[in-house]
This record gives sequence, structure tokens and C-alpha cells, in this order.
Amino acid sequence: MKLDLLVMTVHPDDAELGAGGTIARYVAEGKLVGIIDLTRGELGTRGTADTRAEEANEAARILGVALRENLGLRDGFFTNEEESQKVIIRAIRKYRPEIVITNALDDRHPDHGRASKLVNDALFLSGLRRIETEDNNLVQEAFRPRLQLQLIQDKYIQPDVILDISSYWDLKEKSILAYKTQFNASNTDDGPQTYISNPDFMAYTKGRAKEFGRNIQVAYAEGFTSRKLLGVTDLFKLI
Repeated sequence: MKLDLLVMTVHPDDAELGAGGTIARYVAEGKLVGIIDLTRGELGTRGTADTRAEEANEAARILGVALRENLGLRDGFFTNEEESQKVIIRAIRKYRPEIVITNALDDRHPDHGRASKLVNDALFLSGLRRIETEDNNLVQEAFRPRLQLQLIQDKYIQPDVILDISSYWDLKEKSILAYKTQFNASNTDDGPQTYISNPDFMAYTKGRAKEFGRNIQVAYAEGFTSRKLLGVTDLFKLI
């Protein structure tokens, strides 16, 4: 399966929080969209790796993605080295996405910036034909996506591009709240209250989307950064 868009982020729920509206929009427009989580989020304060997996599957169902996979790297302890890079390279060469969105360049959670650097390095290496990988005993061809973008997560970073998700905010919110152990949690059965389980966190998330939307005069939007300058073919199509 060749994907149009792949959101490859470190924890289950990062994709929904940072790009849930973008995912829902392009699924609705007929694009093939996938999500790959690097870790199972097993170090999370609330819930378990198993409950996170169930919640991730439900969020994927809500968004209507073509696939969701987990690469099983160690939450909190993954490193940017050959073994981890090759795990990502195999996935990139398997699905050959046109666009990849990954974690923020720098953020409050140290996993986010490290994952962004890991994915960035792996995407470059994926385009080198002398790096050999296999999938189901078949040699994979070198491949590099044409565009990589990064989420804007907890730490505010000035976006390089802002996408209108006004018609898809409700789906984004539902996909986030599918993580019942993580967000808007009033009980303590799955652990103590955390920074993200407080209902105020969802209000903040909605406020961020409104702020991005205000900048392009729409109701809700998501912002992304780019490591390279972005070119356009038609100035008249810019908002």
C-alpha cells in the first residue's frame, strides 16, 4: 500500500493532538493516510500499554485511516542509532508516503524532539540505495518522501504552514477523547491526575486551534513547521 500522508509520531495520541484535523481532512478528500506510533507509550502515568493500544485503535477508527501500526521502540529510552533508524526506514520504504508529519522539533516532553530527529535522519537515510533493507524477505527500494513537516505540540513554535481544519474539529476532538485514560479523566482508577488528564488541557488544545485559525481567518487550524524552505507553484492559491 502506498500512502499519500503518514503521521509518524512517538506516542499513541501525539498524531491526534497535533494533526488529527489534518488526518481527518485528507481522509475525507480520498487520500490514503496512515499513522505509525514509534512506542506503545508504556511509561505513561495513566492507563497501560494495552489500554493505550485499544484507545489508539478506536481513535484510528474515528479518523478513518487506512492503517495504524506500532514499531515497538522503548518509550523514554529509544535512541537515534542504526537499529532504530532501520526500523523506520523499513516502514517508510514499505508505505512510500508522499508526506510525513512527525513530532515537534523541540518540546516540553524530551521524547518529542528526540523522535523528530530520529525520524528526520531515518527519512534521509531511506533515500540511500546502498542502505539495504528487506520486507517479507524482499529487498526494498530506496525511497524518500518529498515533504516532511513537524507538529507544534506543547511548546509554542512559530508555524511555517497553517492548514484549515474547521470542518474537522469535531472529529479531531473525538479522536483525542478516545484516549479515555489520558484526557478529561475525572476518576483515579487509571492513575493520578496529570498535566494532560485535566479538562483544562482540552480547552488549551481547542484554544491553540482557534489561535492558528484566527491567523488565516478560519474557525480552526493546525500549524506545522518545516526544516526546509517551502516552494509554491501558484501565489494566487495562497490564503
